[in-house]
Amino acid sequence: MPMRTNCRHYETRSYGNGETVRKCNLDLAPEAPWRCPDDCPEYTPRRIDVAWDHGTLGVQDFADEPDSLGEDDSIAALLDAAEDIVNAAGPDILRELEADKKKGRKRPRISKKARAQKRKKRKKR
Repeated sequence: MPMRTNCRHYETRSYGNGETVRKCNLDLAPEAPWRCPDDCPEYTPRRIDVAWDHGTLGVQDFADEPDSLGEDDSIAALLDAAEDIVNAAGPDILRELEADKKKGRKRPRISKKARAQKRKKRKKR
């Protein structure tokens, strides 16, 4: 079955460089962005646009399906391996960002009492 674009768990994003990501937010479509499982247990139609009529300006630029889709499990395995790499890098990236934040502080914080004393000295001049 093709991707169910009317499922509430389906998401598409376009980036400035022209790349488009289409996926199942629950990660239940191993052959995304081409197909959803035929008997997906979490398929739920979107509520916000249930009664809408969609025009021809909707997203129609789906990538061509590979010939081996549905027959070759290596596609899902490759996508899972790529996802594992990205997920493994996440914690390291967050640690680096936190370390950069700590290094970025230029002045130490001073207490209210010390600030008040500084103000008094300035007024005396």
